[in-house]
Amino acid sequence: MESKLSFNFKTNQEILKIIGFIDGFRGKWNQIGGKESRYLNELRQIATIESIASSTRIEGSKMSNEEVEDFVNSIKITSFKTRDEQEVFGYYDTLNLILDAFHSIDISENHIHQLHKTLLNKSKKDYRHRGKYKTLSNKVVANYPDGSQKVIFNTTEIHLVQSEMKLIIEWNNNAIENEEIHPLIVIATFIYEFLSIHPYQDGNGRLSRLMTTLLLLKSGYDFVQYASVEFEIEKQKKEYYKALMAGQKNRYNKKEKIDKWIVFFLNTLKKTIQKLEQKYQEIKDKKSYLNLRQTKALSFIKENEPIKISDLTNSLNEFTPYILKKDIKYLVDEGLIKQVGKGRATIYIINERKN
Repeated sequence: MESKLSFNFKTNQEILKIIGFIDGFRGKWNQIGGKESRYLNELRQIATIESIASSTRIEGSKMSNEEVEDFVNSIKITSFKTRDEQEVFGYYDTLNLILDAFHSIDISENHIHQLHKTLLNKSKKDYRHRGKYKTLSNKVVANYPDGSQKVIFNTTEIHLVQSEMKLIIEWNNNAIENEEIHPLIVIATFIYEFLSIHPYQDGNGRLSRLMTTLLLLKSGYDFVQYASVEFEIEKQKKEYYKALMAGQKNRYNKKEKIDKWIVFFLNTLKKTIQKLEQKYQEIKDKKSYLNLRQTKALSFIKENEPIKISDLTNSLNEFTPYILKKDIKYLVDEGLIKQVGKGRATIYIINERKN
């Protein structure tokens, strides 16, 4: 693997410079996260919608950010009208799983299978192969808004998938543990190899971007949950495929280098950070840091206190109970409302000292 990471002096200097920027921001952000949590909930919600919408659009979905947000906020799990909705729900479900439980998700074949299964859980045409390695040859294909497709490169043959996946998983875990290679280089390399192998029949692109978030979080880059790497990839779709192809054209020979991919990957993180800084400042500058849904929830509590969560979910039934429960927790954390009692007897009232 290391032979693919042998770059010239100029490229190494460029990589070191970008890594320095990213790591510098990570240190700064860790301090922000501890002091000003009031803004983080909104940032995470914005990033979640952007990530779902962008990643599914890269694979051919036609849903806008606004359509994705409306859908996510009013999901009826019993049925989905279109394949786009099935894919959006799968991404939403898997991303939330990663954000909430990344500490307990190991980088292993079993856990990657589970993530793939969750990703395709509501996709009717994929039920036979979700959570299982591919049984038919596939290719990396670019999907464009006009419906056209372009083959980017061929992928690992079926009989080699498991051995190559085991190899890259073992290399990743050892490299992270040994700390001989910077974690950002390790993560970028893992994602390149995953996309090159394309281990599943479908969902590889989406899963690779979810895995990017998972790997970054596990390496301490917590800011990634408040910004959308997927959004930046969508904006640079041609460069994304071009960077992959630069290494792929020499797959399985000594000329295979992934310098262009590493630089692209790191620059995408840098652009993601720059957008996060901009959005963070915009939210800080606003007079109110509650979104419309949270404002509605707070108003309902003011008018009807004391209330139970069931009162809120019954009244604001255009939103899912899952989203409203998170909003209640946020309002409690911000000191805007108080929780009284425990379990089924829990009620919520306005915190007069904050209002």
